[in-house]
Amino acid sequence: MKPEFLLVLYIIIISAEFLFEKILGILNYRNLENVVPERMKGIYDPEKYKKSIAYNKENARFGFLTSTISFIVVVILIATGFFGMLDGWVRGFTGNPILVSLLFFGILYVAADILSTPFAVYDTFVIEEKYGFNKTTPRTFIIDKLKGYLLSIILGGGILFVLLILINRMGEDFWIYFWIVISGFTLFMNVFYTDLIVPLFNKLIPLEENELKKAIFGYSRKVNFPLDNIFVIDGSRRSTKANAYFSGLGKKKKIVLFDTLINNHSIEELVAVLAHEVGHYKKKHIIQTYFASILQTGIILFIMSLMIFNPDLSMAFGGEQLAIHLNLIAFFILFSPISTLTGILMNMISRKNEYQADAYAAETYQAGPLQEALKKLSTHNLGNLTPHPWYVFVNYSHPPLLSRLKALDHFKPVGDR
Repeated sequence: MKPEFLLVLYIIIISAEFLFEKILGILNYRNLENVVPERMKGIYDPEKYKKSIAYNKENARFGFLTSTISFIVVVILIATGFFGMLDGWVRGFTGNPILVSLLFFGILYVAADILSTPFAVYDTFVIEEKYGFNKTTPRTFIIDKLKGYLLSIILGGGILFVLLILINRMGEDFWIYFWIVISGFTLFMNVFYTDLIVPLFNKLIPLEENELKKAIFGYSRKVNFPLDNIFVIDGSRRSTKANAYFSGLGKKKKIVLFDTLINNHSIEELVAVLAHEVGHYKKKHIIQTYFASILQTGIILFIMSLMIFNPDLSMAFGGEQLAIHLNLIAFFILFSPISTLTGILMNMISRKNEYQADAYAAETYQAGPLQEALKKLSTHNLGNLTPHPWYVFVNYSHPPLLSRLKALDHFKPVGDR
């Protein structure tokens, strides 16, 4: 294909994807209901629900603004040949193709972060602050940024370096070798993320000996779930929002509870949340998700391999010769619409897994406390109770709250419904 045609085709593709996202966003925005759903009355008082609607609408408007600005910037950069001009400028410093690529991406990373930081500041210190969620101090925000830079250089730069080495040495077959590398890296991060990355940003302390720990270990013994590591994370350091997650494999598996979760829920509700996480483990969702993500990565890398050595693509982005980093930028820009398609399938699997984990918790513990925990989580986090079905289909990795509550009704005694 001629570079001019590729340029126009690219702009059409990313414009279509942007329009698709905006249509979904508008549908979701308009689907927000001003009346508390019958199921949530008594949990959401009218004032709290009004606050929830305002929070979701403000986030939607802010997301629309930021994504529109991002879209306009990308189109301008593509249409003006900026990436090609940057390529030519970087080549004035070194003739080493790998160093050229690393410098090229380093400049783009810094520029993108400079542009996005004001929006991150507004989101954290204006929107989240306005609705009572933010606990991040300016000092913590800055330190997090610096730590993020360091991780990006070490991990992101290291992975990029390996990718560039494989491209230059393995030719069109690079994607197979890099697929193996990235699969191993993903497995490593799944196992050691809580040990290596989380402590850089948060404190993890073992759950103290108390009634909650006794209840958790009692449930674990009941379902034959070997559990040695239960940690509490200081999520309240940055936000009042609550969460819990399961990480690691084998002897490295850990249950992590946010301190905000512990402070806002009863022991029964916390055990029910744990039972949900155990359900993911027992149903082998973690392993299934890992292999599904590996398959998805392989497909994406294969698509990348079809684009990476195309000189016309480099010239469409303003280059004067084949440049691997220009073609990588072309791929990364195209990655968003590709990931939307693959993400739909992954989200469908994820939603199914969430229903199964809920069912496991209901069968091995109780449905009622889990329902109460889900209600409180949604209420406290000002969750959207009425998302549009199409928006859910494309973007939600978890089923909407009301759908989960309805599914759990089947496990409750008739008198409790």
